Parts: sequence; C-alpha cells; structure tokens
Amino acid sequence: MTTVPTRHPDRPHRVPAVVGGFAAMLGVRSPDDDQWRRLGAGLLVGDDAMDGLVDWMISTGSKQTRPLFDRALAHGIAAVPEAPEPLRAFFTEIETVPAWVDHEKLVRGTKVLLSGGSDGMYIARDVAMLGGYQFSGFNKTLLRTGALEKGSNQRWAETMQWAMDVLSEDGLSPLGLGYQSTIRVRLIHAFVRRHVAAMPDWQAEDWGLPINQTDMAATLVGAFIAPAIGGMGLGMVLTPTDADAVAHMVRYVGWLLGVEEQWLPHSFRDGVRVLVHTLSALADPDESTRLLAVPMSRDPLSWNYTRLPEVRRRLAYAQHLSVTGTFLGRSTMRALGLPTAIVPWYPAIRIPANVVRSATRLLPGGLDRAAIRGAREQDRFMRTLVATGPTVGAAAAGLTHAA
Repeated sequence: MTTVPTRHPDRPHRVPAVVGGFAAMLGVRSPDDDQWRRLGAGLLVGDDAMDGLVDWMISTGSKQTRPLFDRALAHGIAAVPEAPEPLRAFFTEIETVPAWVDHEKLVRGTKVLLSGGSDGMYIARDVAMLGGYQFSGFNKTLLRTGALEKGSNQRWAETMQWAMDVLSEDGLSPLGLGYQSTIRVRLIHAFVRRHVAAMPDWQAEDWGLPINQTDMAATLVGAFIAPAIGGMGLGMVLTPTDADAVAHMVRYVGWLLGVEEQWLPHSFRDGVRVLVHTLSALADPDESTRLLAVPMSRDPLSWNYTRLPEVRRRLAYAQHLSVTGTFLGRSTMRALGLPTAIVPWYPAIRIPANVVRSATRLLPGGLDRAAIRGAREQDRFMRTLVATGPTVGAAAAGLTHAA
C-alpha cells in the first residue's frame, strides 16, 4: 500500500454548501476509495519533465541555460539551434499541440470567462484564492517563499496577471502570451519545489512534496472552474456549450502547466468533480489560514482609487466580504478568521444585471462584445490593485537563481 503524507485526511472534508449543492445538481459525488487514494498519492508527485529540466539547468549553470530557456519560450525551440538535448526535448514536447485540442473551443472558453468581467475576478479573488487559504498544507510552501513579507495583494495581482495572459487574444496559441506565462509559472513551480523541499524544516512525511500534483490540480480548477461556478451564482448564465468550452480550455492550460492527465477535466462536470474532490482532501485549516486570510481580506483598504479613496476603500472591503461570506458560508469564514455576520448584498444587486448581460450574449456577436467589455473591466480592476502592471512570477524570482 502506498504511504501518503499525514496531511491527507482519513475521510473527505465537507465542502462549502454552494459548491456542494452545485455538484449535487450535476451528480458529482464524494471521491470513492480509489479516487481518495490517488488524491493522497498525488501529494508526493511533482512534475517530472520540468523538475528534470531544472535539475539540468542548475547543474549545467543557470547563467548559461536560463537565457536559452527564455529564448526558446519566446521564439520557439527552432530559434535556438544550439539548444542542448534536455532543452530541445522539453520544448519539442510542449510545442507539439495535443491532437485533442480544439482551437475553436479554446477561443470560446476564454471569451466566456472574459465575459464575466470584474465579477468573475471577484469570485476568483474572494472565493477561490481567499478560500484556498484553508489548504494548510499548501500554506506551508507559501510561507516559506515569503508570502507574508511580499503581501497578498502582490501575489494575487501576479496570479491574476497569469490568468489574464491566458485569456488574452490568441493567448493559448503556440508562443502566445498565455502559453508563455503558463510555462513560466511551471518553471517557477519547479524552482520553488526544489528550494522548499531542501529546507531543513520541511517535513515531507507530513506535508508531502511542495507544489505537488494534488495541489496543482486544486489550483488549476480553483483558478478557472470555481469562478465559472461562482459566476453562475451571481446570475451569469452558461450554456452547456459555453461550460464545456471553459473545461476544454482548462484542460489545455493544465497540460501546459504539467498537471497529470488524471486531473485534467474532460467536461465541465468533470472539472467540478476535480474541484470537489481536491476541496474535500485539502481544506484543513490551521493557524496559517488566518495568518494569510485576514491580511488579504483587508487589502481593499489600501487599493488605488483616485476619487473618494477612503469611502471607496471601505465600500470595496464590505463588498468583497459580502462575496466571500455568501459563497463560503459561516463555518469557513470562521476558520479564515473573517466576520461571520455577512449580508449578501453585493450578489443580490448583481444577479439581475448579470442575467440581463447573459441574455445579450445570445444575440449575434454578443459573446464577442461581452468578452471585450469584460476584458476592459478586468483591466480597470487590475489598475486598482497595483499602480503598475505585475510581472508573472516576480514574487518568486529570487528562487530561480540558485535553488
């Protein structure tokens, strides 16, 4: 029998009622014994392809190999005729688009997520990322990469910049902006995995491998599937075609990110399954949960508003707590160290507007117009978060020099 880290619970935890209720509507059940075993085993598995490449880069010399990597990432491996075999083998594999990828579905999936506009971003921030601090095992890695010192606002902005790169026009085309950002994130994951696992206080028998397959699967569906579910909770209507296009996009992003086949969704329902199963295995809050969640909940109090900044910061703080409390529920809010007496006023006023917006998407050219409008909203929100645009992976840049 495979030994699993002690962080893997004996039985599935309860998931937030909103997610659980939506999963029940789709017929998604708790993990069976085999699925539960694989969730635990995944805590010990990294990304063999990228981990091996990083080992080679460091042993050969990062000063020589990193420029070659960056050139291959930006221009393709054909632009690096002198590339050593390890680099050539890695990029040859990821530049070969899998036969199952449907470009039209990728484009539709990105437009569907863009059409959620700022509300989609709010769900990603207030529910997926803030709620993700329940994953105490994952927090162990975050804290060892300086998450507290760098601040949650910076980390969130970098994560959102990656998502926006993925959703950009032709972002997932070969050498596209989203393709490059995703491979860059994958590289950083490997450096962090190597760096944190080598720390003397890292308890592998308890916590498994840093940034392992189970954690990466949860991050993947949390970044894209959870916002889609939350968007529906805010009144955004997704057709079955739209929902499966989102899942198809997530599947390809996960493949680029180094997530194993077993965690890549084949449909939207399958994506909900991965979300529910990883939530039930990883949501185990401890003292690190409040340490990370409380400061992030207060980030709106320092956002960049040009007019009436103090009033708008207070309103934003209440607004984002309203979203978090509505979707995560009182018990999770208590575990996060956040107020539990939350009135769902923001979802209440957004649902009618989003239902109307969803109806206009059905008109000719409606999805394109909704995606353009949504992209503008997301860009404005990013400028509210940070004065200058964040660079993907900037917070972990120091780890890429020598792990």
